[in-house]
Amino acid sequence: MAPLDASPLPSRGGLRVEPAPEFRNLVNGRVRLSEYDPKWPYLFRRESGRVHAALGDRVLLFEHVGSTAVPGLAAKPCVDLLLVVADSSDEPAYMPDLEAAGYSLVIREPDWYEHRVLKGSDVNLNLHVFSRGCEEAERMRRFRDLLIDSADARERYVAVKRELAERTWDRIQDYADAKSEIVGRLLAEADTGAPD
Repeated sequence: MAPLDASPLPSRGGLRVEPAPEFRNLVNGRVRLSEYDPKWPYLFRRESGRVHAALGDRVLLFEHVGSTAVPGLAAKPCVDLLLVVADSSDEPAYMPDLEAAGYSLVIREPDWYEHRVLKGSDVNLNLHVFSRGCEEAERMRRFRDLLIDSADARERYVAVKRELAERTWDRIQDYADAKSEIVGRLLAEADTGAPD
């Protein structure tokens, strides 16, 4: 069955197929945060090799993003990977090769930057796929770099993450959405050069 002919996949905040227990980021409604794990950069490099082998020059950008890309930062033990292709809505141009390499499409969001999310078979990861020139892909990179460069931003961000992890959530996307305020504030402060 071709990816576009498959049954509808969840979109932002929608229900999705339950992952294997070791890949669950939400357990009994609580987000599981782990202290920084030095294996996360290794997992990124390993997955980079797999994706590049599968797609070759169709990979326009492949980077480690999210909290697992920030040394010393507590994070959900799920490695976020950013893949930029020419057109993420053109699934036949890249999806069959990623599926053959062991990745599974779990989220399709045509109304949100043509975002796609794939999961790996043996590593808890989110492979985010966007198109060339996508502002959300650039925002993910900027935020990662801000957290790497600024101890103040890291401390403020992890404090909010820890507070949110104490709450009970119906969906992991609700937790992610709740972090959007601090993410926006930190990026805005970085743009103006001063805290609000």
